[in-house]
Amino acid sequence: MSRIAAVDALQIYDSRGQPTVEAVVTLDDGSRGRGLVPAGASTGSHEAKELRDGDARRWRGRSVLRAVANVRGEIAGAVIGREVFDQAGLDAALIALDGTPDKSRLGANAILAVSMAVAQAAAAARHLPLYASLGDGTGNLLPLPQIQIFGGGKHAAGRIDVQDFMIIATGAKSYAETLEMTHAVYHAAGRLLQDQKRLAGVADEGGYWPVFDTNEAVFATLLEAIELAGYVPGREVAIALDIAATDLFRGGAYELGLERRRFTSAEFADLMIGWVEKYPIISIEDPMAEDDWEGWQRVRAAIGGRCQLVGDDLFTTDLKRIALGIEARTANAVLIKLNQIGTVTETWQAIRATQAAGWLPVVSARSGETEDSFIAHLAVAANGGQLKVGSFSRGERMAKWNEVLRIETELGPRARFEGAGIFARHGITPAWTQK
Repeated sequence: MSRIAAVDALQIYDSRGQPTVEAVVTLDDGSRGRGLVPAGASTGSHEAKELRDGDARRWRGRSVLRAVANVRGEIAGAVIGREVFDQAGLDAALIALDGTPDKSRLGANAILAVSMAVAQAAAAARHLPLYASLGDGTGNLLPLPQIQIFGGGKHAAGRIDVQDFMIIATGAKSYAETLEMTHAVYHAAGRLLQDQKRLAGVADEGGYWPVFDTNEAVFATLLEAIELAGYVPGREVAIALDIAATDLFRGGAYELGLERRRFTSAEFADLMIGWVEKYPIISIEDPMAEDDWEGWQRVRAAIGGRCQLVGDDLFTTDLKRIALGIEARTANAVLIKLNQIGTVTETWQAIRATQAAGWLPVVSARSGETEDSFIAHLAVAANGGQLKVGSFSRGERMAKWNEVLRIETELGPRARFEGAGIFARHGITPAWTQK
C-alpha cells in the first residue's frame, strides 16, 4: 500500500511560452510523480475546459494561478491519504469533486495535472517505467509516428490553411528507422524551401513555416522532398494531413483563406476525397468540421477503406462522442489527447473503446507542449500503434520521439513494431496500392 502524502502545484511555461500547470504528488514512501499539462491552439468546442485567470494585466490573461490554487486546496484535500494505485477511483473522485460536465469549475488543467502526477508516482512506487505501470506490463507495441514537415493553420498564423502536412514512414521496418527516414525528409524539405525562397520560419510544432500561393502547391514540394531524400512516395513515405476543418468552417461554409475559396459541405468533402485520389495520402485528420456529421459520413463512405480518417475536434477524446461516431460510421480512427478529456482514466477508456470498435487510436500531443514524455509511454502502454507529437525539431517534440527510442531499448526482444501493417490489419488499403 502506498498512499498520497502531499500534493503541490506551480505555474510553469509551455513550448509557446504560455503559462500552464504542473502538479507534484508525493507518497508516504517518498516516491514522487509530476504532471505537466499541455495546451492547444486549435481546440474543439467539446473539449474539457482549462481554467485561466483572465486578468489582462498579468500574463495577458493566460495565467493559471487559480488552477494552481485549486490543486493546492480542494484537490489536495480530496486526494491526500488515498491509495495511489487506484487510478480509476482517484480520477472518479476528482470528476465528482469538480461537479461539472466539462471540468470547468476546478479546471481540466488542474485535474489532469494531478491525474498524471498520480500515474507517475504509482510507477515510481512500483519501481517500473511508466509504460509498464500504466499497461500492467502488457504494452510493447512501438508506435508508428506521424511527423509534421510543414505547419499551417493556427500554428503558423494561417499562412497556409491546412494545419499539418505530415509524413508516415510506411516503408520502415523498425521504430528507429522511422526516425532515420523522417530526418532525411525533414532536412530535404528545409533545403528545398531555402532554395525556393519559401521558408518563413518554424511553426508552433517545429515544422517549417512555408510561403505558398495555394494549399495544394504544398503537395508538390513535399513529394519532391520525399524523393530528394531517396524514398518512393507512398510505398516508403506516405503523406498524412491534419485539415483542422473546424477552424475553416465559418457562416455555414468552409473557407480556404489563402485562395479565397468557399465550399459547401459536399464540395469540401469532395475536395478531401479528390486529394486522396490524387496524392499518396494514408491519413487525414479532421477533414470536416466538428459537428458536420453528414460531411464526415460522405468522406467515410467514399475513402474509408483507402485512408485513415481521424476524428479530433469531432470526438475530443470523449467516450460519448466516440460512441456516437462509431454508430454513425463517421471515421475509422480517433485522436487521443489527455487534456481534451482531463484524466488519465478517461483517456485510457477512450483508447480501449476505439480499439474495441476495430478503429485506430492515435495518441497525440498539443501545439503548446511541455518537456514531459507521458504520451510516449501512454502510446506503448496501450499498444496504440500510432503517435503524433509534431515535427522533427524543438526539444518538447524530440523528447517524445527520443523517449520511444529508450523504451525500444528497454523492451529489447519484447518490442513489437507493426509499421504500416497496422492500417492493413484494420481494413485500410491505400489507393496507390490498389493500382
